[in-house]
Order: sequence, then structure tokens, then C-alpha cells
Amino acid sequence: MAIHTWWLFAATVFFISATPGPNMLHVMTRSIEHGLTPSIWAMFGCFTAVVCLLAASAAGLSAVLLALPAAFTVLKLAGAAYLVWLGYKAWIADVAEADLADIVIGAAGPSRWRLLRNAFSIGISNPKALLFAAAFLPLFLDPMRPRTGQFVVMIATFGVIEFGWYFTYALGGRGLAGWLRSPARRRLFNRVTGGVFVVFGLAIAGSRA
Repeated sequence: MAIHTWWLFAATVFFISATPGPNMLHVMTRSIEHGLTPSIWAMFGCFTAVVCLLAASAAGLSAVLLALPAAFTVLKLAGAAYLVWLGYKAWIADVAEADLADIVIGAAGPSRWRLLRNAFSIGISNPKALLFAAAFLPLFLDPMRPRTGQFVVMIATFGVIEFGWYFTYALGGRGLAGWLRSPARRRLFNRVTGGVFVVFGLAIAGSRA
């Protein structure tokens, strides 16, 4: 991959990753609820999922899903149902005074493993990312160079930029933490984020491959 092609790829990924999505929203809410440092484990979970999807796409899994539409449909609907379920949980979540205090003082929350596992589940739940990667990554391939090395460079670049945006959204979440001390505001935030997750899930379920 020529250096000017890499710069074009990095710039494109920068703006793609900046777009709010389930991963960014999840990292931001974990930062609000548990603090910036614990949210890093959620970042790693989402990051690992993204890298796995990109690597699977580069390895040809997206072609398999395109060849087996029924398998893709099952994966798509399962991922969509998971996002809708997360949205429902956020919508009905209770807002206790103790929870509001935890937002500000950063009291103990879920274990690192649970934060990482939950974030990975959200990140891996969208199989359409496989098809996106299959359409996007080859645009920047140099046919005169080995494909494997180019895929490694692109996946690493995508992962680093994506993680940087996770951290940016987490910092934004900490900025909202004080504002969310009000029970009414916290309840509104839960319902807005829950609604967004439901919209993401329905959009995935209703989209065409």
C-alpha cells in the first residue's frame, strides 16, 4: 500500500469511526456509570470485536455469508434482537439515589471481565460489519503488492483510530456525569440511549444485505 493511499484510508476511517453507533454509545454510557478507567475495559471489548470482524472479513467469511443468505439472516436477526433487548433494559432501568451517587464518585461497578465481555457482545452482534469491511477494505488494496500485509496494515489502522474515538466518547461521558445527578435527567438519558439501541437493532433487522 502506497503512503498516499494509506493516508486516504486513515482519513476515511477517521470520519467513519466518529459516527455514533452502538459501540460508541456503549462506551460512553459505561464511562458515565462507572468512570473513565473502568470504561477502558469496555473499549477493549468493542475494539476486540471490531478487529475480529475485520479479520474475519479479510479471511473470506463475508463471502461465505453472501453465499449462504439464510446464515446471514439468522446472524443479523440475532444481533438485532440483542441490541433491542439492551435498549429495553436501558429503558426500564430504575434510577436509584445510590446509583446517582455512584455516577459522580465512581463507586465499584462490574468486574473488568464483565465490562469487556458485554462490550464484545455488542461489538460482535452486527454481522453487517463483515459485509461493510468486504466492500470497504478492497478499495484501498494495491493489486501489485501482497494482500495479507495490506490487510494487516488496514486492520491495525482501523483499530487504532476506532479506539481513539472510544476514548473521546468516554471523556464526553464523564463530562455528562455531573449533569446526570438529577433522577429526571438520568431517567431521560436511559430512555434516550435505550431508544437509540432499539433503533439500531430495528435498522439492522430491516436492512438488506
